[in-house]
Amino acid sequence: MPLGLSSRHVPSQAHVTFRWLNVGLTVVGVCQEETDRTGTMATPGGNQDADKSAASFKAFLMKNSTESNTNLYDHLTRVLMRVMDERPHNAVDVIEDLSRDVKRGLLQENQDNQSTLRDHQPTTTAGQLLAEQQRLLFSPGQETEEDEVEVETLLPNVAEIGFYLEQAGVGLGREETQRIFLALKQLLHSKPLKHCRLWGKILGVQSNYVVAEVQYREGEEEQLSTEDEEKEGETQDDEEEDEMGEVIDPLPRSTYKPPPVVPKEANGTGANKFVYFVCKEPGLPWIELPSVTPAQISAARQIRRFFTGRLDAPVVSYPPFPGNEANYLRAQIARISAGTQVSPNGFYVFEEEEGDEEDEEPRDSYVVNPDFEGFPASEMAEDPGFTWVHHVQHILKQGRCTWVNVAVKPEQESSEEEEEEKEEPDEPEPKREWGPPLLTSLSQDADMFDTPPWSARMSSTLTSQHAVAVLRSNFWPGAHAYACGKKFENIYIGWGLKFAGDGHTPSVPPPPQQECISGPEVSEALDPTLEEEQAQKAALEEQQASQEESEDMDGEEEEEEDDED
Repeated sequence: MPLGLSSRHVPSQAHVTFRWLNVGLTVVGVCQEETDRTGTMATPGGNQDADKSAASFKAFLMKNSTESNTNLYDHLTRVLMRVMDERPHNAVDVIEDLSRDVKRGLLQENQDNQSTLRDHQPTTTAGQLLAEQQRLLFSPGQETEEDEVEVETLLPNVAEIGFYLEQAGVGLGREETQRIFLALKQLLHSKPLKHCRLWGKILGVQSNYVVAEVQYREGEEEQLSTEDEEKEGETQDDEEEDEMGEVIDPLPRSTYKPPPVVPKEANGTGANKFVYFVCKEPGLPWIELPSVTPAQISAARQIRRFFTGRLDAPVVSYPPFPGNEANYLRAQIARISAGTQVSPNGFYVFEEEEGDEEDEEPRDSYVVNPDFEGFPASEMAEDPGFTWVHHVQHILKQGRCTWVNVAVKPEQESSEEEEEEKEEPDEPEPKREWGPPLLTSLSQDADMFDTPPWSARMSSTLTSQHAVAVLRSNFWPGAHAYACGKKFENIYIGWGLKFAGDGHTPSVPPPPQQECISGPEVSEALDPTLEEEQAQKAALEEQQASQEESEDMDGEEEEEEDDED
């Protein structure tokens, strides 16, 4: 009986003889059943050199693995016995599957042994963990029919959007799109929202962010703004307490005055018009991002940093960023939205307002045009500069969508209105910034690094009558828009970084502070001589004596007045 075959695997009246033919690096095993009454294996050949090479190769096959504690000889023996028992059709085509099944059988018999089999699955697979996390998405809720109808009205048709994005060559895939659709439905059930849509997906080093753009109902937004103001008031009170504690500090204070802080825009206006929720995977809880400030937008324009996937991660950069990754993510979302959110020309129109048509403040609202008929896809792809417009406000260099004069405080504005004559300020007032108004065509966008801002194409040139017009941003790689008749949508799937040309140039540190101006109060004086010290001492004594005499005279006059009374 050959080594590696036990009596339970091989009949007692048969044995398997392996004849090993060494042809280069290929070894062919020939199996033959024959009767052997003596119970010994017959010699394959009479050549002693061939026997030695066969024995050496057999010893190599019987060498145990350091990881699985099994050898190739026993494994081949079990596989051949499996072939002899089952006699499969086209055995050469299923030999790999038989080998895999034999290894799995050994793993089931020896549960204590560890195996390095690549396709060995753990007890809890990644699919099972993901299914457990997303189980609530597929479970029916306890909402009433009215709530269900309201949610379905507010919920966008993500399946339709995913279909058009698939035609455009972008998107997240059908399965992930469906999971995100259910996650958005869960968000609408948990928050009082009047608008909800899929903004996109920002990729990170450790995990990604699925971003949802929402708007709260009237009244709920005011409650959030009051909570934010209370938090800001608490921080200002803490700063004032710190300043009061530093009053007794005898050390000299710096005369440097920081630039005035640009106030952030109120919720529901400007860069804070929408609220954004993020989650790492559909089924995980949605997390609301904080409001963005002008300082965060200005700092985000000067740095380039990949997202880690952790909202509480610090942002280590120069210039320093005022906040953590959640604030940096919110600032990048505001920048991407302002630069890439577009719509077909004529889909939105301004409301007709009574009064002066020429208003200094730019308009910040619009309505859907009911008479919009749409453009052919070929026209939108050939002439994107005039068939597409921006429908999100431009962010100024100040970090706001609407300019504010930080040199004038709100308390001073009321007093200045009452006064007819205004005093000339010590410092010149900052120059007012103007940006492109809403619904500006893409033809007004300037090139950057000799690169056009947009690239347009059709989803298919073979079936142009059913094609979709696709618009891609070259300044924000990952931003796409499509239009088909009266339907359009914007989405961003990328790393959240702007196109930087040949390379990113970090900000230069500020110039060093100038040396202190030399003067008598800071210059070192010569030590006085002995005669000068004595003269100064005598002058001080005379001054003290005269003060004492004047005090005595004043005391006598007061006593005389008291005696007369």
